Amino acid sequence: MPTKFSSLPVLRLLASDPRYYQIAVLAALLLYGVGWLGFDTASRQITILLATVLITQFLCGKFFSISAFDPRSALISGLSLCLLLRTNSTLLLILTAVITIASKFVLKWNRKHIFNPTNFGIVAMLALNGEVWVWPAQWGSKLYFGFLMACLGGMVVHRALRSDVSYAFIFSYAAILFGRAYWLGDPLAIPLKQLQSGALLLFTFFMISDPKTTPDSRSGRILFALLVAGGAAYIQFVLYRTNGLLWSLAICSVLTPLIDYLLPGTKYQWTSPTTGNKGELHEKDRLVLGPVPRPVSSGGFGL
Repeated sequence: MPTKFSSLPVLRLLASDPRYYQIAVLAALLLYGVGWLGFDTASRQITILLATVLITQFLCGKFFSISAFDPRSALISGLSLCLLLRTNSTLLLILTAVITIASKFVLKWNRKHIFNPTNFGIVAMLALNGEVWVWPAQWGSKLYFGFLMACLGGMVVHRALRSDVSYAFIFSYAAILFGRAYWLGDPLAIPLKQLQSGALLLFTFFMISDPKTTPDSRSGRILFALLVAGGAAYIQFVLYRTNGLLWSLAICSVLTPLIDYLLPGTKYQWTSPTTGNKGELHEKDRLVLGPVPRPVSSGGFGL
């Protein structure tokens, strides 16, 4: 039965694959940040990163016998690197982009990515080289509110998207921040300020929510989110290390195969997303979108 939603070509396209919405939001965020907020990202760096991720995606697809070139996840990875990664070295830019995309094809378990590609690329370069850094202080309060609305809008547009892991993470992380402030006698303004970060939103709604790298079951994803939140707080407040979110996600991602074994669920498919409960059918998706071919890309969210 056709619906008003299915009669709108743009919305139908966005609903057919969450990556279209992500590309639009990340590209708009980057354009606004560079054009109006003065992000420290030159057009040359943006061009290098985007070109490198697309070329690497194409070459890896050929080498690993992927039947079709799919630029969507690679574009998300490239845009995310443009927003997060900072370095003065062109060579390191290229190397990070190559590691990011190649990790999707190489680091797999049971036909599933182990690490979020962008997370792995950045963490690997942070561990290997001191000339790469992440700059979370570039986000202003005006951009934060607009970005928050875009992130929440994405969850509304893609109801089948695995938002449970995002909400479980942000609520548990906020609880840790407020609990710590209460324990130390700090004013509430401190945890509120810590939560008002565009980088935190990017991590919450675009990185940890990657359905191709998070656990398959809902209970597994909630457990995973709690582990990442706790690990990030430990790294930041006990070890006094920066980029606790990125390090915690990379470390906890190693546990995903074990979580999938203990709490099994249904693997995510781009064209027929599920919540992870076995046997779940999404008849409304077939009615709205119609039959779609099985995806051939190996790409995940790619953030």
